[in-house]
Amino acid sequence: MNQSQHQSMGQSMLQSIRRIQAIALKELRQLRRDRLTFGMVVMIPLIQLCLFGYAINTDVRHVHVGVVDQSQTHLSRQIVAKAQASQVVNVIASYPDTFAAEKAIAKGEIRAALFLPRDLTRRALQQKPLGQWIIDGSDTMVANTILALEQMPIGDAAQSAPPFEMVLFYNPERRSAVNIVPGLLGVILTMTMVLFTSVAIVREREHGNLELLITTPMHSLELMIAKILPYIAIGYVQIGIILGLGHLLFDVPIRGDLTQIALAGFYFICASLTLGLIISTVAQTQMQAMQMTVFILLPSILLSGFMFPLEAMPTGAQFIAELLPNTHFTRLIRGVVLRGIDASILSPDAIWLLGFCLVGLVIATLRFKKRLD
Repeated sequence: MNQSQHQSMGQSMLQSIRRIQAIALKELRQLRRDRLTFGMVVMIPLIQLCLFGYAINTDVRHVHVGVVDQSQTHLSRQIVAKAQASQVVNVIASYPDTFAAEKAIAKGEIRAALFLPRDLTRRALQQKPLGQWIIDGSDTMVANTILALEQMPIGDAAQSAPPFEMVLFYNPERRSAVNIVPGLLGVILTMTMVLFTSVAIVREREHGNLELLITTPMHSLELMIAKILPYIAIGYVQIGIILGLGHLLFDVPIRGDLTQIALAGFYFICASLTLGLIISTVAQTQMQAMQMTVFILLPSILLSGFMFPLEAMPTGAQFIAELLPNTHFTRLIRGVVLRGIDASILSPDAIWLLGFCLVGLVIATLRFKKRLD
């Protein structure tokens, strides 16, 4: 290869490098102008860092429990004080009998109840179990934490045999699939429902159909409702697939009535779809809509109680979790599917989801009207 050929190849490589450099600089300038995308570049890792480093904690503490103290003696008060001092549980209520305590567990008001019988002092003298922990086993991580109290020392009443009997409701085998499958339902619906509607208005704009919709006599609210109606049916298909296969493949019990499951699913599907509509009225492109969906999806999964109990999170993280629809749906669907209670019993979560849906529709409608101007 002669010198002229070497020079030609060098010039060609130099021109190629310059073209690559020019395109790279253009992409950087475009990214700098796209403030939403640039913000996601910073915020997504920041949120992940805060969630995993600050909010997410597998060391469960201060689990809400109740007490059925039929003994009302110094020893019973000592046992309750020992349980409270362990910082594993937080005694928030007292009940007259086990029936009332079990009802509170079913409603999700407490995670467990400590039963202390009338003959507590005699049991202590005879080295018999002093009492009984009645535990909601539907959340295996919380259940395992309370099970550690089986050997809780009681001072003078300490004995070689375990001082407490442990009874697990709803998941006595402590199978993780029983806890995961209903929670997974909220995660998958969040991913699909929010993503589908987050690109709804943006897609119309990119395809040039938005001007056509503007010229029609359809009101903004009618358009918002029309956008979410088809996806409600898709949401029910996903509910049927997840719960059906979960029951067949993993033997997950479905104790609740199918009507109640459908009702709980309707609340959450509508709330997720309206959240996607709000994103769709903010985003300018489908890429931005997907980025914002990921921005919402991360805390919705990690703070919902699906993977990590809310009791293990700091107060600030719990406050943020209560603002997310998936947190309320996770409590609702686990209560209906695993504990067999009516959705009306969990009315605060159901009302919150309906309220979120109505407020979200209003916000999406107002923002769409603003863009029409």
